[in-house]
Amino acid sequence: MSNQKIEVPAIGMGPLLRFSWRQLTSMRTALILLLMLGIAAIPGSLIPQRGQNPMKVQELFTQSPGLAKFYDALSLFDVYASPWFSAIYILLFLSLIGCVLPRSFEHFKAARALPPATPKNLNLMEHFATWSGEGNELDLAQKWFRRNRFRVKVDGNSLSAEKGFLRETGNLLFHLALIMVLFGVSFGALFGMKGDAIVNVGETFVNTTTSYDSISLGRLSNESSLAPFTITVNKFVAKYNAITSAPEDYTLNVTSKNSPESRENQNVIKVNSPLGFGSTNVYLQANGYSPIVTVRDKSNAIVFQGPVPFLPQDSNLTSIGAIKVPDMQPQIGFVASFLPTAARDKVKGGISAFPELLDPALLLSVWRGDLGLDRGIPQSVYRINTSKMEQIGLQSLKPGEIYTFADGSISFDGITPWVNLQIVRDPGKSFALVGSVLAIAGLLASLFGRRRRIWIRVTAQGKVEVAGLAKNAVAGLASEIETFVSAIRGKSEGAL
Repeated sequence: MSNQKIEVPAIGMGPLLRFSWRQLTSMRTALILLLMLGIAAIPGSLIPQRGQNPMKVQELFTQSPGLAKFYDALSLFDVYASPWFSAIYILLFLSLIGCVLPRSFEHFKAARALPPATPKNLNLMEHFATWSGEGNELDLAQKWFRRNRFRVKVDGNSLSAEKGFLRETGNLLFHLALIMVLFGVSFGALFGMKGDAIVNVGETFVNTTTSYDSISLGRLSNESSLAPFTITVNKFVAKYNAITSAPEDYTLNVTSKNSPESRENQNVIKVNSPLGFGSTNVYLQANGYSPIVTVRDKSNAIVFQGPVPFLPQDSNLTSIGAIKVPDMQPQIGFVASFLPTAARDKVKGGISAFPELLDPALLLSVWRGDLGLDRGIPQSVYRINTSKMEQIGLQSLKPGEIYTFADGSISFDGITPWVNLQIVRDPGKSFALVGSVLAIAGLLASLFGRRRRIWIRVTAQGKVEVAGLAKNAVAGLASEIETFVSAIRGKSEGAL
């Protein structure tokens, strides 16, 4: 037996690309990619994301630097903008397009084509029925089919009728709508933006990146793409239930300008009624209070003055905040709590009993030392790291009162409300909304649609034969055949 070499012909680039495209555009691959996309999104909900919570990310770098570096190397702090998440997303997008579009064209051709010819042996089909005819059965059957919106093909002494393409149409519509949703999400991620800004009553917000407390721009967006509007917060009114303290209504009165050259407009913003500037919407997201304070040094010179936003901790707006005075020597920081309606709890201590300003109080803890502002490490504006500082005072103030400590004094001058404005530009939301509605409609159509065929033939001996076939053995064909046969045999003439 001689040793012979078996040469395997090499696959050219063209066949290899066609094979890869067929694999990518198969429904199995699309389902696998959809599952992978869902699994890939899980770390984004478990691990703090740099765009949404940079303070948590920095805290993780401080507490567990090794783990944080590992996460960062895998882009787990920016999951939805990572290369691997984008690769899955793009492959799913291509897979759905390559899978659904050809099927849609084929379905469109099949829906316009005539039903198949009547089979030779109807007695082998489901729900077969036969009886002696009177000669007008085909005319009666054709009228019944037309009335019930069947597509009919006349073939000599027989009729072939088909109905139920809505099922496959709904299935394809669902997948096409899913592509539209993916397109809307990706379009919004590329050209959209989202930001938050806390604005005190009386202040003006200018739509530039430096005015935001946090902002996330799309990959193809930049500062020049921001709408050039301004908003001046004139008045904020909050109404609360006197018994439950639950909010009943928020009303924000603002003065807006679409551009520096445009005229001023008076607007009202409510929780479910945003202010729109083209494709950009401004939402009223949250509210709180900003105590107005003045801090002086030993020489009585003002080193800090103005409102300081405090962060609410409960429904009664018990709030915490930090007043940082880096210009004093040594540096001074105030760890503070603000109580709109001051009360005392045996366990919690100072709390607010109601969210409105009925009996406001400012609780201060004075600390001296390095505030850590020159280390280049981001820190919360609402907290102070006092681990390397010395406490030098503790005091509670009412509006108008002054507290003098070893290195200076602080006066509680008043309170002004603040509102959190959420500015969102999502140009793809219309596509996503329409796609979602169409997806639901397509899913309902695919679930409740029934594709079936009914044949009727009159033999040379005058026998009438009726049979039907339901795709995927869906229920309901037997009762429909029975109704059809009853109508043709004259048992329910009113149906015609």
